[in-house]
Amino acid sequence: MKIFFVAIVLFLFFSHLAAQDSLKNSSHLNERDKKNRVLIVGGTSVAVYATSLIALNETWYKDYPKTSFHTINDAGEWLQMDKVGHAWSAYNLSRVSAASWKWAGLSENKSVILGSITGFSYLTVIEILDGHSANWGWSWSDMAANVAGSSLFAAQQLGWKEQRIQFKFSAHRKTYEPDLEMRADELFGTSLAERILKDYNGQTLWMSFNINSFLRKKNIPPWLNISVGYGAEGMFGGYENIAYDEDGNETFNRTDIKRYRQWFLSPDIDLTKINTRSKFLRTVLAGLNAIKIPAPSLELSNGKLKGNWLHF
Repeated sequence: MKIFFVAIVLFLFFSHLAAQDSLKNSSHLNERDKKNRVLIVGGTSVAVYATSLIALNETWYKDYPKTSFHTINDAGEWLQMDKVGHAWSAYNLSRVSAASWKWAGLSENKSVILGSITGFSYLTVIEILDGHSANWGWSWSDMAANVAGSSLFAAQQLGWKEQRIQFKFSAHRKTYEPDLEMRADELFGTSLAERILKDYNGQTLWMSFNINSFLRKKNIPPWLNISVGYGAEGMFGGYENIAYDEDGNETFNRTDIKRYRQWFLSPDIDLTKINTRSKFLRTVLAGLNAIKIPAPSLELSNGKLKGNWLHF
C-alpha cells in the first residue's frame, strides 16, 4: 500500500526530531538559532518529500498510463482497511512533523498546526497523482480519512497538550494455500516488506488509549495502554474475490471464501512514557510508538469471541 510506503519513508527523516523534547531543547534558542533550525526543517522536508515522491512514482505510477484528472468512489474497497491506513498515515506524519517544527523553535500551537498541515498536504499531493493515473483516481473517502487522522493528532495536542489516544499499526506475513498464494503474490508481492505493506489480511490498525492520562491514578503505570484494533480477512480483491484478464476472462474465483471484519482488544505500551536520559533511545522509542507491540488479544469476528496468544 503506497500510503504506508510514503509514511515510513518520511518517518526516517522526522522521527529523529520527534523525541527531542522540543520545548526543553528550543526554549534556550536565540532568534538566529531558531531561524537556522526552521531553514533546516523546511529545506530538508522539501528534499525528503521530493525524493519520496520520486520513489513513489518509480514504485507505483510509472508503469501505468496517465489520464486527465478524474475521481473514483472506492469507499467500499478492502472493507475500508485502506481508509483506516490513510488515517494512520496522516496522524503519524502530522505527529512527527509537528515535533520537528517544535524542535525548530516554533510555539506549541504553531508547530501543531503547521505539522498537521504538512502531513495532510503531503498526502493530498499523492491524491492528485492518483487523480491523474489510469489505475487510480482522486478519492474523496481517502481525503476524509486523511482529514480524520491529522485532526485526531491536532485536536488532542491543542486540547490536552498530549496524545492520550494514539494511532498504531501492526502486521505479519500471512501464509495461504497454494492457489491463494499465487493470487497473493500477484496482489501483494512476494517479499516480506511488500506483504507487510500491501496485504490487508495481515494488518491491524489500533487506537491505543493511555489509561493513566484519563484516570490519573498513581497505581497505574504511566506507560500502560489499552488498544482497540480493527482488521479484516478473506480479501483477494478490492470488492470481491474474483479477477479477470484484459479480455474479460475470469482468471480467479474464490467467492467461497468469506470476507469479514475483525475487532480486537489488547494491552499496549506508550513508548514515549518510558523514562530515559538517552536522546538516541528516545528517538528510537518515539519512532516505534507508531507500531503496536506484539501482545495477547481478544478477537471478535463472525459473531464469535476468541483469544490470540500473540498478536502481531
